[in-house]
Amino acid sequence: MSNGLDLQSGFGLTPEEMTALLLSLKVAFVATLCSLPFGLAVAWLLARRRFPGHALLDGLVHLPLILPPVVTGYLLLLAFGRRGLFGAGLAEIGLVFSFRWTGAALACAVMGFPLMVRAMRLSIEAIDRRLEQAAATLGAAPPLVFLTVTLPLSLPGILAGAVLAFAKAMGEFGATITFVSNIPGETQTLPSAIYTLTQVPGGEGAALRLTLVSVAVSMLALLASEVLARRMSRRLGAG
Repeated sequence: MSNGLDLQSGFGLTPEEMTALLLSLKVAFVATLCSLPFGLAVAWLLARRRFPGHALLDGLVHLPLILPPVVTGYLLLLAFGRRGLFGAGLAEIGLVFSFRWTGAALACAVMGFPLMVRAMRLSIEAIDRRLEQAAATLGAAPPLVFLTVTLPLSLPGILAGAVLAFAKAMGEFGATITFVSNIPGETQTLPSAIYTLTQVPGGEGAALRLTLVSVAVSMLALLASEVLARRMSRRLGAG
């Protein structure tokens, strides 16, 4: 509790603003953590396999980058809303996304997924395939080759992809507000709170304060990603 109070007083945030910040961090962390295994699987598939529909899968993965975020949010609502294609069945087992923070995490995961996959894919493609072939020649099964050769060598890229997805999740607005609305304490993340404050007379100061906090968090994430990317390049260059 004291750490939360110290952070709140350090940034000069109100309790409502602190709630939005903590919710953003929670949503971004859950979105990144849950999409990580799927991102790694898709990145490996795109980097190491050629199959019918390869280009289609690549296009689908990157689709959230070129679609208007509102369109992505609306598609999520059609699919995972309470009466959606999958949402109705999921609601029966107690898994609800629409107008819940879990839905905000899902929207952020979808929007950050292309950045995560791209960083991981580039990292896997940069690995010398002869190393994997040598491990296979020595009798290692494909899963063991992945765990002992591919995964360790691509780890910097995996971490960089995760950081990029986290930063994207921290700044996600359009898909989130379309899918889960802007409910204080439940789905109101930092971007939603900033948007709300800009619509309120006299809210400019608070909006600027939250903007600075958002910029600081995102810049730290991007700087971490850059450091990891450089380490990956040096490591591969030395190899």
